[in-house]
Amino acid sequence: MARKIVFLILLMLLASCGAKKRAVREEPRTISVEAGQPDSTNIAKPSDGRSEAGFIPDTGYAVSPAKIDQIITTALGFSGVNYKYGGTTEKGMDCSGLLFVAFGAHDIPLPRVSHEMAEEGRRIRVNEVGPGDLLFFTTTRRGRKINHVGLVVAVEGDDIKFIHSTTSRGVIVSSLREGYWNYSFVKATRVL
Repeated sequence: MARKIVFLILLMLLASCGAKKRAVREEPRTISVEAGQPDSTNIAKPSDGRSEAGFIPDTGYAVSPAKIDQIITTALGFSGVNYKYGGTTEKGMDCSGLLFVAFGAHDIPLPRVSHEMAEEGRRIRVNEVGPGDLLFFTTTRRGRKINHVGLVVAVEGDDIKFIHSTTSRGVIVSSLREGYWNYSFVKATRVL
């Protein structure tokens, strides 16, 4: 009798795991997010033609491209680090911890959690996204609250590459064109 109970429990566990894997969207996913070159017409400029104080001319960024590269290099230095909820070290880190550390290493303070990071900077359109910008996602089925963030490391044609920390693979570089990330995408902001 005990063997039958154990067998039934195992069968139920295996069946539930299989059902979980089959729970995917039936409709085909399409890529709705495309990147473009930053639009310099959105940069606020005084009437005398000089760039507004704090902005690097013709980029829209408040810091130099070298500073952006340093932040990206710092973040890429954590590639392969395992995911750890609330983590901010090489022993493990979560998505917002990765950006908190990368920006903090260059004296640019960011809030510690992704939904608070989403309130920083200015919102930009996807076709304005460039290296150093932040991408925000909602990865829960029913939730509308932002719970994931990534740092844009490269824009290659119509493909936006970003570094982030995932629960399954740790710190990796992904593409916004990937169906899951494209579907979960909420907004992009520029904090630099």
